[in-house]
Amino acid sequence: MKKMNFITQNYKSFLIVILFFISCGKSKSSSIEKKYMPTESSLSKHNASPDWFRNAKLGIYFTWGPYTVAANTNEWYPRWMHFGIDSIEWNGKKPGYHINRLDWHTRKFGHPSKFGYHDMIKEFTAEKFNADEWAKLFQKSGAKFAGPVAMHHDGYALWGSKLTPWNSVDIGPNRDITGELFAALRKRDMKVITTFHHARHLQRYKGKNLQEATQRYGHLDSYHMFWNSHYPWIPGLPTSSEDPKLRILYGNIPEKEWLNFFWLGVLKEVIDKYQPDMIWFDTWLDLIPEKQRFEFASYYLNKAETWGKEVMMTHKNEDMPHTFSTEDFEQGRRDKLTGAPWLTDDTISKFSWSYIDGLSVKPAEWVIHDFIDIVSKNGQLLLNISPKFDGSIPDDQKAVLMELGSWLKVNGEAIYNTRPWKIYGEGPSKMKNSGHFTEHIDYTSNDIRFTKKKEAIYAISLGTPKEELNIIALAKNNSLELPDIKSVISLNGDHIKSWNQDDEGLKIELNKNAPNQIAYAFKITTAKE
Repeated sequence: MKKMNFITQNYKSFLIVILFFISCGKSKSSSIEKKYMPTESSLSKHNASPDWFRNAKLGIYFTWGPYTVAANTNEWYPRWMHFGIDSIEWNGKKPGYHINRLDWHTRKFGHPSKFGYHDMIKEFTAEKFNADEWAKLFQKSGAKFAGPVAMHHDGYALWGSKLTPWNSVDIGPNRDITGELFAALRKRDMKVITTFHHARHLQRYKGKNLQEATQRYGHLDSYHMFWNSHYPWIPGLPTSSEDPKLRILYGNIPEKEWLNFFWLGVLKEVIDKYQPDMIWFDTWLDLIPEKQRFEFASYYLNKAETWGKEVMMTHKNEDMPHTFSTEDFEQGRRDKLTGAPWLTDDTISKFSWSYIDGLSVKPAEWVIHDFIDIVSKNGQLLLNISPKFDGSIPDDQKAVLMELGSWLKVNGEAIYNTRPWKIYGEGPSKMKNSGHFTEHIDYTSNDIRFTKKKEAIYAISLGTPKEELNIIALAKNNSLELPDIKSVISLNGDHIKSWNQDDEGLKIELNKNAPNQIAYAFKITTAKE
């Protein structure tokens, strides 16, 4: 008997919904001339980094889903809960990293064969989630755009999806998290974003043995087992189930159907339903064929034309052409000033992106100093927070956001609507690497970062200068051809005792009673030539 197509066999009603959705999209847009075709030459007409993004500088998003029910390991818990590798067999990232989550899961919830990730979703209650309170907090932090991790690697939709039953309206909170938050953000004139991580959701290891599932870059590495799929293919566990509903959650769908009706389908659904200003993509986007990636981009940009909105998309590595998409660096940044704008996505904690018990949160000083460094080099920051499963945001994370907002309330003139100066900065502290996953740096008040706006130059000291500060780049008669300085003020008030520009630099001395700040921003104006 001829084998029937997966969707035809198991998802007739599911397919009808999808086809109806697609046909509706076509009927609405068929009478509109499409500006963008799914080719790079056409898509490159789009401005990859619109001015609203470059002016905004700061956004907030949150890694929040059913994995926070466990509050263990990190947001990859739906993956690690299936592994029980002992320390003798382990040769992963570092000793002890993610070992024996299977044992922990079994003790806490039961063996995955009895209590799978799909069972955990029911316990993702979000009863304390308050969209207005979250939007208010994000606004107070100084952020100008915000939004959810709409879909992580796990394939769970944080909106009311018609394309998957595993969504926040039908199971878990029974609420449209994305819709509620977008409404609250838009009331505050904030831009709205959605982030997507679902390129890794597809099960790519069905029928593969353990060695095939472990192979990566020509060597065996336990950490990278089943690396290009979020869920490991393990016979006897729900991840390999033939149940039609579970196959949707665990990505056990033939690749052709998955690419068009799941990966691309949920993107089109969110675009049509919520009109996001930015769509951000995680790694593994390169596993999606160019055909679907470019079809997404043209669909999104053509829809934005009908909305009359400037939208944007982001990518990591070389996953999209820079001609129409903005490059993003995960937990990292450039070590020099660049011509093209870029984005850093970083998290407020020192380890996990999602909430876990005992989560250690970065000091506000780290966040603010990194943010200033990013802006000085033509970057923007998308900062992640980690809510609990019940929808509450821990107080220590709130405190960092409020301190960030307080600093921006005083010094935001040196950040918002600025552009890079001729050089990004000067000082003794140097980055050890550039790009993704850069190492933390403890900056000093002698580390200076520059921005500019109209006729003003802003010099930001990454600390409170206790002694006379000498900014070498602002010296008279140097190669930067800076006109003579006319005035110097500190944005936090009248706290400058004296300043003087000579051939050695711009020297600034603060009053003895000048208040401490995480960073001091000085506004400098020059004499017109």
